[in-house]
Amino acid sequence: MAVAARKSPTAPKASANKSQAVARSARGKTPEIAELTREQDLAAYREMLLIRRFEEKAGQMYGMGLIGGFCHLYIGQEAVVVGMQMATKEGDQVITGYRDHGHMLACGMDAKGVMAELTGRRGGLSKGKGGSMHMFSKEKHFYGGHGIVGAQVSLGTGLAFANRYRGNDNVSLTYFGDGAANQGQVYESFNMAELWKLPVIYVIENNRYAMGTAVSRASAQTDFSKRGISFNIPGEQVDGMDVRAVYAAAQRAVQWCRDGKGPYILEMQTYRYRGHSMSDPAKYRSKDEVQKMREERDPIEQVRKRLLEQWKVSEDELKAVDGKVREIVNAAAEFATNDPEPDASELWTDILN
Repeated sequence: MAVAARKSPTAPKASANKSQAVARSARGKTPEIAELTREQDLAAYREMLLIRRFEEKAGQMYGMGLIGGFCHLYIGQEAVVVGMQMATKEGDQVITGYRDHGHMLACGMDAKGVMAELTGRRGGLSKGKGGSMHMFSKEKHFYGGHGIVGAQVSLGTGLAFANRYRGNDNVSLTYFGDGAANQGQVYESFNMAELWKLPVIYVIENNRYAMGTAVSRASAQTDFSKRGISFNIPGEQVDGMDVRAVYAAAQRAVQWCRDGKGPYILEMQTYRYRGHSMSDPAKYRSKDEVQKMREERDPIEQVRKRLLEQWKVSEDELKAVDGKVREIVNAAAEFATNDPEPDASELWTDILN
């Protein structure tokens, strides 16, 4: 689906002094909200809706037995990756954990290839051998999907080291969750990144429950934007349910990195509607809590409301967008159901000796 969000829509004019803006946000001041154009709002709406519909379909296919193994859905968190991608340019890299389908789609990876990988078919982006948590695309600068909690943080730091070594101005967007934020390799990475002023943005997707335990029960410091203080890494908390807030914060952090000032931490305060994985009944929170978030803070509905009220987009136009997205997702599901499985000979390929 070729939409503007994947090509980084034209950014609103940046503030005159980026360093001052970052310093203010790091001190806990109210962060800026990006004023999006009509085209940017529409592009963000399409991208988030594509992720939402794709994940809903993946959940259905998992229930039908077409997808095996683990399957972690991104429903509710769409504004985070879409807003971040809006601030990137060609060459910037993305790496994340196992809740990764949304990141792949936001990077422009083909929906058919993503879904076919979920069903283990040869047309999948890892030839049907990686599954939900292990997909890659060198072309789209997407470096996984990683199943080991926190493992991608050191790898994302390595991507930033490569950028610094090569002398380019590319930035590594390294995503991990509130649960992974307590892993030791995260802090070793922080230390190295600040020592060498590596261009890496650590995006902590705080969806409140990690693998099933509330943040308040598992973390001594629940303000994850402060996790880099002892390493002199600035950070800020961001409303991860509002794509405008994410975009504004992403612009500040990206500029900080491109200016050679080192790493930056963005804590995205977001929320997943489904359980940790498809096998999680999520009994550690109430249905009322989830419903309240859906009704009051849904990232897609916020944009939809702006499109209708502020930009005077018609209901018919939005229905057409939804229809097109459903066509893409249905075609992906059809392909992923009927594409052949990998040949047995593939067992011996892509193996590092």
